[in-house]
Amino acid sequence: MSKRKQAVRSGASAVRAPRRAWWVIGVCAAVVVVAIVVLKRPPGASPPVGSPAASTNANVTSAAEQIPLERLTGRWQRTEGEYVLEFRNAAASGRIEAGYFNPKSIHVSRAEWRRDNDALYAFVELRDENYPGATYKLRYIPGADQLAGEYFQPLLGQTFEVFFVRLPK
Repeated sequence: MSKRKQAVRSGASAVRAPRRAWWVIGVCAAVVVVAIVVLKRPPGASPPVGSPAASTNANVTSAAEQIPLERLTGRWQRTEGEYVLEFRNAAASGRIEAGYFNPKSIHVSRAEWRRDNDALYAFVELRDENYPGATYKLRYIPGADQLAGEYFQPLLGQTFEVFFVRLPK
């Protein structure tokens, strides 16, 4: 092959390479824009109607309505200690009796439950020595029969992720 034909061929591939590079850059930029839009959605915002996540939420809502309130009642132990939370006598008004033990009894000043779009929730406030307004915000996880959520310790000014497992009767 002549040198001229080789130069033409190499020139043609040199022109194609930058075009491919711009195409790849364009696709990457589009992916980044989509990721930013999705990630910037406010917490708790519903996914777009018709998306797979929206239909999943609809199924979870139906399942939450079917969770009997009695699933909250019982004794629950935190997975990383001897902390025990006990729920009794849940009322339709949203009140629930609660006891908290570490291992001695700690005064519970307020205990409530609520049913929200996607789950059954419990809130517990403690008011005792070393517990000046400590709170638990928990969600019942039906598939695992567990409580999961946050514990706020005001003396430390910190919030911890916590899990409780049901204790046998």
